[in-house]
Amino acid sequence: MDEILGIARIKIHEGKLDEYKKLAAEFIELARTKDTGTLQYDSFFNDDYSECIVIERYRDSESLLQHSANQGDRMAELLKICTISGEVCGSPSLELKSALESYGVPVFSPYMSL
Repeated sequence: MDEILGIARIKIHEGKLDEYKKLAAEFIELARTKDTGTLQYDSFFNDDYSECIVIERYRDSESLLQHSANQGDRMAELLKICTISGEVCGSPSLELKSALESYGVPVFSPYMSL
């Protein structure tokens, strides 16, 4: 299984929803125009728009590393207005696994699938 699935859980700081939506639109545009292996990048809000979940799917580990590099300094801006947690599912390369560990992102290995 080369594909990597990411689930980002985002808690938006009070009063920062409009700023979050602007940055989220920039992230989508960067993924569309610069990423070569991003297969899915879908956002879902809760009822009061205080939290968002982003489902991310990448062709392989290199694609997720490329996506992270393409987001660049925009991630620092995002972290000023929200709190992010999440997990990655799949079999990441050693390079990706090391990067994820440095950010405290848990990795879940494949078990069963259709």
